[in-house]
Amino acid sequence: MEEEKFGLSFDEEIKQVVQKFERMRRNNESYFFDVIEFESIIDYYIDSNNSQKAFEAATLASKQHPNSVSIQLRKARVLLDRGRAVEALKILKRLENIEPGNHEIYISKGTAFGMLGDIQGAKKMFDYALTLDSDEFENILFSITSVLQNLNYYEHLIPYLLKLIEKEPGFKAHLYDLAYAYEKVEDFGTSVIYYRKYLEEEPFSDSAWYNLGIIYNKLEMPEKALEAYDYALAINSQNTFALFNKGNILSNLERYAEAIPVYHEYLENVPDSFEVMTYLGECYERTGDSILARKYYHDAIELSPEYADPWFGLGVISYNHGNTDDSLIFFRKAVRLDDENPEFWYLLGKAHYKKGEKKAALRCFREALKIDVYYNEVWSDLGRMILVENLVSKALPYLEHAYKVTGDVPGINYLLASFYLHAGMHNDALKHLETAIETDKDLYPEFTDIFPDKVLTRKIKRLLESYNLTGTKH
Repeated sequence: MEEEKFGLSFDEEIKQVVQKFERMRRNNESYFFDVIEFESIIDYYIDSNNSQKAFEAATLASKQHPNSVSIQLRKARVLLDRGRAVEALKILKRLENIEPGNHEIYISKGTAFGMLGDIQGAKKMFDYALTLDSDEFENILFSITSVLQNLNYYEHLIPYLLKLIEKEPGFKAHLYDLAYAYEKVEDFGTSVIYYRKYLEEEPFSDSAWYNLGIIYNKLEMPEKALEAYDYALAINSQNTFALFNKGNILSNLERYAEAIPVYHEYLENVPDSFEVMTYLGECYERTGDSILARKYYHDAIELSPEYADPWFGLGVISYNHGNTDDSLIFFRKAVRLDDENPEFWYLLGKAHYKKGEKKAALRCFREALKIDVYYNEVWSDLGRMILVENLVSKALPYLEHAYKVTGDVPGINYLLASFYLHAGMHNDALKHLETAIETDKDLYPEFTDIFPDKVLTRKIKRLLESYNLTGTKH
């Protein structure tokens, strides 16, 4: 072989020419490189993701060889890598006049258009490139799909990937890319189909099983998601993403005892995860082990004292154990760290009310509803509190004003219906109760105790009967 004759491999030749280029830069000297050498230098730096050195090499190369199409094309690619699409387009337009049949020019032009947000212009260039060289059709298609993937144009990527699969049916990675593209455009059903097709060919791909688990979770199919994560973990027990998601699904399903060992396994791999320590604390809290719950909340706080959730968790434990003063300390800390979480404000309000601090409780409930006007537990607790404290006449004007702002939110309609009933304004009560039930009938059981039988009118009773809501208890 020729390379053996001179005692140098191709890789060694590239290494030597790159070293020569770097020596020139280091010594601030001027050497001459032929076109092939410059091509090797630029390609080496592009492949090494060193865009700065690639740009320096391409700039010098274009000065030494201003008429070389291959050098100019590489300079345009380097400019694209550095996000300088407009400059790259100026070079590419000149090259287009010199070599109008060179498909690489049009792929680069399409890339530039895509970077500038002109996807239709990009597709026009790509489609034209596909007409130029039938022998390179698959390679051109692959280049186009790579560009569209890198630029996150998944909707436009899909037709090209389908063509590529048609041309290269034996290349399994295309199925994976297509499944991922459908996932990104939120066509989850089709994404599942292609991940399944890919897994028929590559059943030991833990990343495909993991992605499938994500999609099943988005499709609200938690059992399928758990099954997919179990396959991923059977293939790769170190897949911490699968462990994390599996633990979260089990926790969301309130299968806390099953989530605990999964979170422990995750912490064996990622021991400094204060988020998972917090989730573990919650699982122990929900299974009645407040000692271990406190331990993991404190461990999380030690690692990240500015993370609000474990402070809130400690507040919940204190509140549930009747230590209201302690719970107030923890809830206040959580709110200071994260004042955009409605649950923090809600529990802080409940703790204030338990202490008899009604104004503070009302303020907290109001803050919770500002953040999430559909937080129904707050509305129902607010309603009970107003009735118990005989504040209906004072609360009605505020609620009427709030209703003008929020519109037909179920919670506020249930409260207005109840308060109008207690105030003897029966027609207004009927109107708001009907709106509330039509908006969310299933919520009524949460509000039944603010509709005692003694205030229900005949029309209200008939309305409840028509929706099969009589006798419903929270």
